[in-house]
Formats: sequence, structure tokens, C-alpha cells
Amino acid sequence: MGMLATVMNALAVQSVLESKGVDTRVQSAIPMQTVCESYIRRRAVRHMEKGRVVIFAAGTGNPFFTTDTAAALRAVEMGCDALLKGTQVDGVYDSDPKTNPDAVRYDNLKYQDVLARDLKVMDTSAIALARDNRVPILVFSIHNPGEFSKVINGEGRFTLVD
Repeated sequence: MGMLATVMNALAVQSVLESKGVDTRVQSAIPMQTVCESYIRRRAVRHMEKGRVVIFAAGTGNPFFTTDTAAALRAVEMGCDALLKGTQVDGVYDSDPKTNPDAVRYDNLKYQDVLARDLKVMDTSAIALARDNRVPILVFSIHNPGEFSKVINGEGRFTLVD
């Protein structure tokens, strides 16, 4: 169910982007030819070379791997400059800010600090994969209008993990 939900979400994102004139492609780790393309790295690279936004769906296509790990994997495979994680809060905290009003937000963290402190921003596989391949992670809130644009311009409120 989770992998299918990510495909539905990807199609929703595609619809919004296409309505704004952005040329997109959705690629799924599980075959769904009538809905979207299957993930083929070379094809994704070609789409990006043509200026298209590629939206990856269905995680890795394998159970037991989170979408965090899939995002890190695709970021590495595609040679991305960074991995942006839009989430429920505006960065990485020392504890859950939803249950602890005194939680402290970090502006910057090292991968190793995230792992050593067992900060629950992403699973350990995703953090380790990003670390081993030097892909910085920017964690920001998806609930703040315009935040995505701000973050990709180096503005806004986020935590940089590098």
C-alpha cells in the first residue's frame, strides 16, 4: 500500500507542476506502464537533460526500504547536488518539537551527529548513504507556503545535514 501511495502522490505533484507549465515525468520503481514510466536511470538522466522534472515514485520497489532510503539512493544515482526532505517540522530538532516545547532546532548538523544522537529525521540507511556519497540533506517544513522555493535558493528555515 505504501509504494502505491507514493505513486499517487507523485501523480498529484506532477499534476500541480504541469498546471504551472513545468514539463515532468513520473518514474516508478514498480512497473505501472499505463500510469507512469518504469524507473530507468539512463532515461531519467535524458529527461533531465531535456529540462524535464523527474518525480520518482514507489520507493526502491522493495519492501523493508523506506522512502527516505529511496530518496537518498535516487539522489546518489542521479548525481544530485542535494537531497531536500520536506517534512512536518522546519528542520532537525534534538527531540520531537510536537511533544517537547523546549526542543532545540539545529541550523547545521554533521551526518555523524545525526546518527550518534539517534535523531529521527530520516532512517539510518538514508543518512549513511547520503554521508558515504557526500549528498547534503536539507530538512524543511512542507507546511510553510513558498518554503520549497526559499530553501532551493538558500533562504528560509531549514537544517543542513552535511
